[in-house]
Amino acid sequence: MSEDNDAKIRYRIRHLTEYRYSNNVAVCQNQVRMQPVSGGNVTCERTELKIAPEPTSRDEHVDYFGNRVITFSIEAIHKSLAVDVESVVAVAASATEDTSPSPNWESLLATSPDQLRRPKIDEHRFGSPRIPPAEPFSQYAEGSFTPQREIVDAALDLTRRINDDFKYDTTATTVETTTKEAFTLRAGVCQDFAHVEIACLRSMGLAARYVSGYLRTLPPPGKERLVGADESHAWVEVYAGEEIGWLGLDPTNACLVGTDHIPVCIGRDYDDVSPMRGVVLGGGTNTLKVSVDVEPIAPV
Repeated sequence: MSEDNDAKIRYRIRHLTEYRYSNNVAVCQNQVRMQPVSGGNVTCERTELKIAPEPTSRDEHVDYFGNRVITFSIEAIHKSLAVDVESVVAVAASATEDTSPSPNWESLLATSPDQLRRPKIDEHRFGSPRIPPAEPFSQYAEGSFTPQREIVDAALDLTRRINDDFKYDTTATTVETTTKEAFTLRAGVCQDFAHVEIACLRSMGLAARYVSGYLRTLPPPGKERLVGADESHAWVEVYAGEEIGWLGLDPTNACLVGTDHIPVCIGRDYDDVSPMRGVVLGGGTNTLKVSVDVEPIAPV
């Protein structure tokens, strides 16, 4: 990763989640994974999480994958919940480009149990609750992973093929859609595109993991930025050897991950990195409003 300050972009990110309930909630318990951590090409300069109403209890820990997790409970009657996260991060450009030389993909396979000696990498070769490797995925991936092809070239080709062959359709799937279903539909959203690509990579024996974060979007020429119009996003990282490390791939946009991508959490699949999950006692029906704003800011 480049350490040149000119190759870094600083962002102020605000992620606001608001629930409103038709009936009183007596108790709620939640986990939040929305705060970036420093590592790789990202430096988290500041992050703050505000919760209303004020939680009865609140704890913080770092999970197995290194993600920052806030756990809280509210044990008082309430009819709304707001979770407001504001962070300032700096994202450095990657030194790896689409034409960068890289090892051939076969050299990155663990061909015997004796080679499985790096659990933080090798555990991502295997199936996870939402991504079971299977022959249809490997058959699809073989179109990109031809013999002796370099990993960057092969993985980027797979990324672009998924983008070409799958339709981005917010109505085609839900958060509960399985990877197999999305693959059959050839449609979905960024979560589905990422799950499908990871399934393909793991089915070839490669280590691949799920990344959640934010994507800076640019307004049309002559138009102002719309506050709150940016997006939560998901993409893929494949292990590309010691020199390159984890290579970021965005099948939703058919590209390598760049400074417009702001990672927050990593895991095996979406279930490991869900931004907010929990249970409520009472509440009736609820309405959910989510607003994400990603604003580039000048250096200090």
